[in-house]
Amino acid sequence: MKIADILKKEHIIVELKSCDKKNVLSEISSFLEEKGAITSKENLLAALSEREKLGSTGIGENVAIPHAKTSGIDKIITVFGLSKNGVEFDSLDQKPVHFIFLVMAPENSTGQHLKALARISRLFKNASLRESVLLANEADQIYSILIDEDSKYV
Repeated sequence: MKIADILKKEHIIVELKSCDKKNVLSEISSFLEEKGAITSKENLLAALSEREKLGSTGIGENVAIPHAKTSGIDKIITVFGLSKNGVEFDSLDQKPVHFIFLVMAPENSTGQHLKALARISRLFKNASLRESVLLANEADQIYSILIDEDSKYV
């Protein structure tokens, strides 16, 4: 699975406005509802909140990968959001989060969901990628950086 298979250029938020986890998840859910990718912001928020209760999806190195399985979708849907100021996300390393890669999967999917999470995690382990994305100012730039870096992995 490649990032290009799961991320659309139109699903990149260049500057998130919110500064805490709850509001960022709400902002991204609203974004997806406005784009027509989901029918219920509330259902997605509930699923994401339940997942966060199990433990923060802030994985460290300024990265969070909130994720949930939800009904009403038939394929993985992702959104990438950038926060240049950083978001308080209860991350494992207690650092603010700049890179938020939300992953939604159909309720009955496990393998694809886990492959997406692993791919994103591997991609964002690269410090130069994180630095390049942080300096980007347009969705096209961010998308190109992510796709180009991801193409280096088999």
